Amino acid sequence: MRTRGKLNAAAGLAVGLAASLTLTACSGNDSSGGGDGRLNGVSITVGSKDFTENILLGEMLVQALEAEGADVTSQTNLGGTSVARDALLAGEIDVYPEYNGTGWTVHLGHDDPSSDPAELFQVTADEDLETNDIKWVGTTPFNDTYGFAANGDLAAAEGGFDFQGMADYLEANPDASLCLETEFPDRPDGLILFEEATGYEVPQSQIQILDTGLIYTETAAGNCDFGEVFTTDGRIEALNIDLVEDPSVMIVYNASYTFNNSVYEENADVYDELVDTIFAPLDNAKMAELNAKVDVDGESADDVAMEYLQEQGLL
Repeated sequence: MRTRGKLNAAAGLAVGLAASLTLTACSGNDSSGGGDGRLNGVSITVGSKDFTENILLGEMLVQALEAEGADVTSQTNLGGTSVARDALLAGEIDVYPEYNGTGWTVHLGHDDPSSDPAELFQVTADEDLETNDIKWVGTTPFNDTYGFAANGDLAAAEGGFDFQGMADYLEANPDASLCLETEFPDRPDGLILFEEATGYEVPQSQIQILDTGLIYTETAAGNCDFGEVFTTDGRIEALNIDLVEDPSVMIVYNASYTFNNSVYEENADVYDELVDTIFAPLDNAKMAELNAKVDVDGESADDVAMEYLQEQGLL
């Protein structure tokens, strides 16, 4: 389903980005707004990362902008974090959804992010605007942080897990497995936070690297005892997995739309209003529900975004 950020994204993705944008435009993924709207005559390119939640947030903005008359080029599902961020900095896209924890630790290169979502948003937004001319707009109620889930049968047998209990189980059971996506062991906001909090350094012999979507199904099947998950993922409720209790160890990840500031300033009031309307109902439960419609029920991200915007009166 997702990779929050590919710190070492494949070179081919970065090299081929400009060509991809050109080919996409030529193949009919340009969306032209029509009718009377506050953004008539505005052309804007919206990107997103390559996982369900971020695609949904991107599609919501695409459709909301179209409804206001903008000519929108959709580049949702563009790639990992570095691909989307590089495209924004290069002006190849004008906006994409990003997370405050990623902004602070990955894009701005800082440690020790605030655990207060509003404070983390503000310091990240202020520095990114000053140093990179990137404007952070809005912030979601939901916090889609990293977490871990245990196989449901194992969790039931052991009475559930918190982070320390998970570490103690791994230490006492050398054959137990922890399934992670490729970048998680090396991210500054990844496995190291669990290890520092619990005092247990997970050995390579216990780590299995899997594609993100497989982590959920393999953990549910018992082929992974524990798996790295994202806390607003709809599959947590749908599958035989049990969320490991996090005593506020992992970094907060509330989403914002990150704009090239020059693009934002041209229609700031409209963008602010649209973003506030999109974000206001998106708490953890609502975002998980929307993610599940795609990942569990098989609906398209376009349709789920459209239904949601209709609920909010934007379509």
